[in-house]
Amino acid sequence: MSRVGDKPIDIPEGVKVEKAGRTIQASGPKGVLKLDIHPRMQIEIEEKTIRVVRKSDNRFDRSLHGLTRSLVANMMIGVTKGYEKVLEVEGIGYKAKVEGSALNLQLGFSHPIVLTPPEGITFEVASVPRNPDRPSLQCLIHVRGIDKQAVGEIAAKVRSFRKPEPYKGTGIKYRGEYIRRKAGKTGV
Repeated sequence: MSRVGDKPIDIPEGVKVEKAGRTIQASGPKGVLKLDIHPRMQIEIEEKTIRVVRKSDNRFDRSLHGLTRSLVANMMIGVTKGYEKVLEVEGIGYKAKVEGSALNLQLGFSHPIVLTPPEGITFEVASVPRNPDRPSLQCLIHVRGIDKQAVGEIAAKVRSFRKPEPYKGTGIKYRGEYIRRKAGKTGV
């Protein structure tokens, strides 16, 4: 029995939800999101709540029930508050800056990496004041958008350009991510 799928979803103030066939659309102050619902799931829109109902109790329907409810709930949060991932760029000489809407990264390669965001995603780069505990922390990259999946994908793509390495801890990592450090070779 899905406990997540049975929970009703509250429609926040200022959000308009419409259902057309198998598609549900939520529009709010941040933008508009659409989601195609699986044919085995049904959406019931009441005054201020949304319910996800499954057709049967078989294993496949149970697995879709909680997923569908989570996707619809993420839409409600996205159109009202939006989503954000923060990445830390750490390393001597590593730089990030926003040029227009594109993100320009200099990560120790012979060339800069320019990443153009998809529609609905924005980048912001914030400089970090000098910290004696972390002298190689250069800047923070904020990835923002209304679609949770798109924000996570772009943040993962930015991180993949220079993953954090375990010896010096340099690279791009998520804020709050713990990197297990290794000891280097010891002198003879």
